[in-house]
Amino acid sequence: MNILSKEALKGEHIIITGATGGIGYETAKEVVRAGGNITITGRNERKLTALRGECARINGEAQIYIRLADLNEAADRKKVSAEARQALGDVTGLVNSAGIIGGGPLEETKEEDLREVMELNYFSTVLFTQEVYQNMKNQGRGSIVNLSSLSGLRGTHSGTAYSASKFAITGFTQSFAHEAIEHGIRVNAVCPGYVDTSMGQEAIRAKGERRGRSYEEERVFAEKGIPSGKLSEAAEVARSIVYLLSDASTNIVGESLKISGGSVMR
Repeated sequence: MNILSKEALKGEHIIITGATGGIGYETAKEVVRAGGNITITGRNERKLTALRGECARINGEAQIYIRLADLNEAADRKKVSAEARQALGDVTGLVNSAGIIGGGPLEETKEEDLREVMELNYFSTVLFTQEVYQNMKNQGRGSIVNLSSLSGLRGTHSGTAYSASKFAITGFTQSFAHEAIEHGIRVNAVCPGYVDTSMGQEAIRAKGERRGRSYEEERVFAEKGIPSGKLSEAAEVARSIVYLLSDASTNIVGESLKISGGSVMR
């Protein structure tokens, strides 16, 4: 269901990182459905090409620029930002969707695993935002949406690395929101729980293995703990992101929007 106008993001240029992941992929489709133009980036060229085709079918008038990139690399961060502006003009929105899960119980967490999770989930997000922010600041308007998590609002068993990275994103969102709003730019985060994507399924499978349960058993257990009785869909998260990008949310600043099916209420 789409409640936003097909012109809600008309004339806007939105960069979406992690566009080859489940949430980023759906966000790209929802942005063009709302009339926006997109730069999509990720590390899987085949998926980026497929996504461009899907988006073009949704909105044949949308301008779509794809850029294969590893945002852990400073050179790639600079190139994506510069080439996006060259291809589609000034950037008015940014969705920081790139991220990974990882880690486990503290006693089993390796330094390289901890660094990998923090590097992509936090450091590259902040540093890429730096690259894009000045262009948005010069225009005096825009919206930035960071992908955090319910794990960025409360800790979970065996979630030291991932939860810490998402708490960092939540803190970044709130702190940066104070600075950016002075220049007409809103910064917010979405905080989904389990989402029915490959990443969400991997998280459920890993938790099941630690508890001696199959994936199917652990998924049933997880769903029973959600008042709505179901995992979130990537498209549901994507529509929430589009809402935060649009003028429908003009006075929402520094918020962390929970998408939990009622599992976290506070």
